[in-house]
Amino acid sequence: MTYKSILTVLSDIEFAQTPLEQASHFARNQHAHLDVLCLGVDRTQMGHYFSGASAVVVETTLNDARAEALDIERMATTFLKNTDGRWGTEAGVCMTTDVARHVAARARFSDLTILPKPYGDKHGVEMETIVEAALFDGAAPVLVVPNGMKPLSEPKVVTLAWNESQESLNAAKAALPLLKSANIVRVLVIDPAKHGANRSDPGGLLSTFLARHGVHVEIDVLSKSLPRVSDVILRHAKDKRSDLIVMGAYGHSRLRESILGGATRHMLEQADVPVFMAH
Repeated sequence: MTYKSILTVLSDIEFAQTPLEQASHFARNQHAHLDVLCLGVDRTQMGHYFSGASAVVVETTLNDARAEALDIERMATTFLKNTDGRWGTEAGVCMTTDVARHVAARARFSDLTILPKPYGDKHGVEMETIVEAALFDGAAPVLVVPNGMKPLSEPKVVTLAWNESQESLNAAKAALPLLKSANIVRVLVIDPAKHGANRSDPGGLLSTFLARHGVHVEIDVLSKSLPRVSDVILRHAKDKRSDLIVMGAYGHSRLRESILGGATRHMLEQADVPVFMAH
């Protein structure tokens, strides 16, 4: 598998530069085509706001969103025209409730979607929706990059979080082009099952599968010594100086993770290295 169609979705010019640079750099490295979707999001729709709003107010909010989309597209075009590679941009306007449909329609036909971290003090509410839409409705793997980080070409050390779930297996398979280019992939198993077919060799079958693809693999088995599984993953990545984390996304329901928290949500909040996810 190779990545030949890369997508990035930008909805806030303040957080657009890092994912744009990463997507452009990655597309050139993979000889892929880069599609940039520049979304102007009307974030004012709440409850029955529009049912009582005047036409002037509605038009003003949509015009503001349209101007934001064009500003983002202008910034992206200015950056990309000075780079090598194949790319295209598209500007569009939508309401918050319609973001997922627009993102999914394009993510479905992409090999990889590169996005900014969705959580933070100044992050728009649509940024979480964009990540989830790409993963669930678009069925595309997602690479989430922290703001201000330099583009990652080929990871040297990768932490691959493994819990034998379908989500983590999907992530491992989708990340194969990156795993094959790494110097070492460290398969991290946290509190492996004490019973079952693989209890004597946790992560063994995955390691064999990856090795047959030419991936250099080592297995690290750790106990859950911190309150959250994501804390253990992040500490392992820091200790091993990993420059990429690969993991399955939303093993629990999105509603449960949103209300109670979960490994995916906490990882998206706290990670200071790129996180590759698949559902």
